[in-house]
Amino acid sequence: MPEQPPELSDLAERQQQIVTRTQLLGVGFDDMYLYRQTRRGLWQRVLPATYALVTGTLTDEQRRISAALYAGGDAQLTGLAALIWYGFRHSPRTTDVHLILPHHVRRRSAGHAVIARALGLDPQARRTALYPVCSPARAVVDAARDLRQLRPVRATVAEAVQRGFTDLASLDREIRRARRSRTALIRKAFAEITDGVRSAPETELRECLSSSGVLAEILWNPRLSAADGSRLPTPDGYLADGALALEVDSREYHLSPTDWTRTLDRHNELSRHGVLILHFTPAQIRREPGRGRRMVEDAYEARHWGP
Repeated sequence: MPEQPPELSDLAERQQQIVTRTQLLGVGFDDMYLYRQTRRGLWQRVLPATYALVTGTLTDEQRRISAALYAGGDAQLTGLAALIWYGFRHSPRTTDVHLILPHHVRRRSAGHAVIARALGLDPQARRTALYPVCSPARAVVDAARDLRQLRPVRATVAEAVQRGFTDLASLDREIRRARRSRTALIRKAFAEITDGVRSAPETELRECLSSSGVLAEILWNPRLSAADGSRLPTPDGYLADGALALEVDSREYHLSPTDWTRTLDRHNELSRHGVLILHFTPAQIRREPGRGRRMVEDAYEARHWGP
């Protein structure tokens, strides 16, 4: 068995044990040796002309590196794979790695490398040591174009804005760039965000309450002030003529004592000014929308028409 050249060891370490056939031939191995190593189970061929010098399941980063090496130097990581790289928590998980290539490049999808050709690459892409990653706005739009349900699109768009990955102007530019090609869902989610709703559960609560014939207009994420002009906490939803606030409480934001204390402080400050607050979890909204709607209607009528 030939001794592994030092230059291959250095290259493999930089690329997390992922190398191409061209790189292996370049350090003196031949195709028969590559075949024997994979046949013996010492290496694995993970994509056409792309090898892992280790066995076992690839990590997320190894999948990204192998897909980028297979696609070539012009490829940019995008879609759900890019969102996972950025650290999105609420976008769908996938083992596929989506990349875009210039339209003239003829490279087909293979294995976990899913390739699309684009008329224009992302000029805002971020360069890493081994591959460029599309900007969050471009990645969000590309991911949404491949999704088939509104809920994960809502969650992804809301997280992108809430956690500061991107802003509304950048998302708007990317949606306009994509034009009408599979953008109906993200256009709807974007419209909801710009209308004042800031999370997917809030959107579902709004849809749940929109069919009510009892409730007056609900203000979403409004700016509230006390009689002396001081700023009050902003509830998720607010019915002004009933001084009724609606809050969607996700478990994720109440895990630490600090978060819980902050929530109680907001609740107490609104209550001190005579506001009644109703709390809903995302699971309650999704499982029992009718019950939630009746609860809001009953509280609103009691506040609006009561003493």
